[in-house]
Amino acid sequence: MTAFKDHFSGHAADYAAARPGYPDALFDWLAQRSPGRGLAWDAGCGNGQAALALAARFGRVHASDASAAQIASAVAHPRIRYQVAPAQAPDLPARSVDLVTVAQAWHWFDRDAFHGAVREVARPGAVLAVWCYGICTVSPAVDAVFERLYEGVLGPYWPPERRHVEAGYGDLSFPFAPLPAPPFAMACDWDLPAFLAYLRSWSASQRHLAATGRDAVAGLAEAFAAAWGAPATVRTVRWPLALRAGRVDAT
Repeated sequence: MTAFKDHFSGHAADYAAARPGYPDALFDWLAQRSPGRGLAWDAGCGNGQAALALAARFGRVHASDASAAQIASAVAHPRIRYQVAPAQAPDLPARSVDLVTVAQAWHWFDRDAFHGAVREVARPGAVLAVWCYGICTVSPAVDAVFERLYEGVLGPYWPPERRHVEAGYGDLSFPFAPLPAPPFAMACDWDLPAFLAYLRSWSASQRHLAATGRDAVAGLAEAFAAAWGAPATVRTVRWPLALRAGRVDAT
């Protein structure tokens, strides 16, 4: 069994505040393809972003994460039950779940064990959906500074699992009958401080800070400001969203 790799508990509150949200259209599409709207399980739920969206569409949501700090930062909701647990060990009855989601976390899992748990708790016809988002774009000038940070300063500090996100999960085995999906994208309208807060929330930024004592984002703050313009200027930040969805053959 793969040990839990915790890259976010040390800055869980900042992570929750700085992360972009997922499009409503994604959750509408998933709910429409689920065999029911009774129970959804959000595995690796982090601060509960996806769980909250699911709660607007399902009667109950079970949201689990191996990080107690992330769960502590999650937003309470009457239809969400949060659990501190690894993805392969949900506290759920067999054949009870209509939809299983994993938002920006599948690459951290012991995937074989997780897939086994999914098969145990899934109802016949249930859907598993895993997704991730990679490198964002703002403008050519901002993107050039972004590249200096992402590949240059922080390059050695990205965990090896990051390559799966960069590949849009296309390099990982997905042993379920695929559901063709339309393209989805993410966008946030941010000023410069909000954008820099997002960059600081990266696991690589935190690893760089721990190893060197220096804030890598602050080191490029002037370059970002020159590319961005007035800090209060609001710009649209866009990310491509890579989704893999499939029907689960329940055991």
